Amino acid sequence: QLRLVESGGGLVQPGGSLRLSCAASEFPFDYYAIGWFRQAPGKEREGVSCISSSGGNTDYADSVKGRFAISRDNAKYTVYLQMNSLKPEDTGVYYCAAARGCGSYYVRLYTYWGQGTQVTVSS
Repeated sequence: QLRLVESGGGLVQPGGSLRLSCAASEFPFDYYAIGWFRQAPGKEREGVSCISSSGGNTDYADSVKGRFAISRDNAKYTVYLQMNSLKPEDTGVYYCAAARGCGSYYVRLYTYWGQGTQVTVSS
């Protein structure tokens, strides 16, 4: 059973940066693609970014392209989301989740989910 734990959230001013981490149990982490999702109060959960099992393929939602960067270190069983130039609309609970691939952000295709970490962008 794959276990995922997010960390790195917090309060940041507009224009600031945060780096989120998604730490996984040892096996079989390198079998799965890992996606990042976020959910604001009263809104549906939306896909933010995804990285393939090897790290060779990445994807970003249009709203974060050029500002966020996803990476993974399979030896450390960890996926990272570097978030720069943060905007108030980036506020929400951020989740990482595991799927077979990065072809879709349909949430039901992601088998395993972390508990979420809060990101608040405000002056």
